[in-house]
Amino acid sequence: MSGERAEGEGKSVTENASGRTGTDPGTDGGTADTIARDTVTDYWSTAVSRIRPGEILLRGYPVEQLIGQVTFAEQIWLLLRGDLPTPVQGRLLEAALVAAVDHGPQAPSIAAARMAATCGVGLNSAVATGTGLLGDVHGGAGQQCMEVLARITGGEDARAIVAEYRERRAYLPGFGHRFHPRDPRRDPLLALVAEAVDSGEVPGRALAAGLALEEALAEGRTRPVPMNIDGATAIIYAELGFPPELGRGLFVLSRSVGILAHAWEETETGTRIKGPLPRPLLAGYHGPAPRDVER
Repeated sequence: MSGERAEGEGKSVTENASGRTGTDPGTDGGTADTIARDTVTDYWSTAVSRIRPGEILLRGYPVEQLIGQVTFAEQIWLLLRGDLPTPVQGRLLEAALVAAVDHGPQAPSIAAARMAATCGVGLNSAVATGTGLLGDVHGGAGQQCMEVLARITGGEDARAIVAEYRERRAYLPGFGHRFHPRDPRRDPLLALVAEAVDSGEVPGRALAAGLALEEALAEGRTRPVPMNIDGATAIIYAELGFPPELGRGLFVLSRSVGILAHAWEETETGTRIKGPLPRPLLAGYHGPAPRDVER
């Protein structure tokens, strides 16, 4: 297929604002298709930022006016939502981001980043290794909880949803914790949401849904199953109007801070090729006993 020309090859850009294509002399003396300039520049057209020589606009705001005037959480809101948040919205978003930054090396994402940091990769690769492990099982519960909260705010009954999960022997996302009898991040986060509800800054529907789920889970049990960090932040993100998928994205953004800190700490130790077990220990084996090859 050497005689064929790849799409776009040999085409030149013209100032044709009408979008029409035509012919223009090619560099080889022949003709080549032309593409209107707008067709090219609009290929990655964006409402997020405008970058020109000496100018950086973020959602229309000059970056020099944002520097020193907005928090990082407010900047995140601006880029995702298109405008600056109210003070209460910014405070809630920042609280959720702060609360989820880290959960120690026992978290697979952080352990993987630390191992990667001992293998000669750069910090960017170590962080990417850690964040790459944040999937449906480890890192996705917040998004999943937001989807459940939406079912309740849409009219479904919390008890019926709890019964559905119990029948499937499935974990209800956002509730219970492997380490904490009661997640220490739950109460301060929900207290901030309750304050925002009382002041009329957020509607309170997601908070009511989350508490209804927590109450339904506790029925018939000697020990309650309190909300965890995923449930508490899911309530905040839902109250703030973020879609569930962005809820996961915000969790990844938050947890990447802890992943970076752990990867950097491991880098500073100078340890090389640190595996999942301390060196004196070997992984268990349950395969066949040693045997000879017989032919």
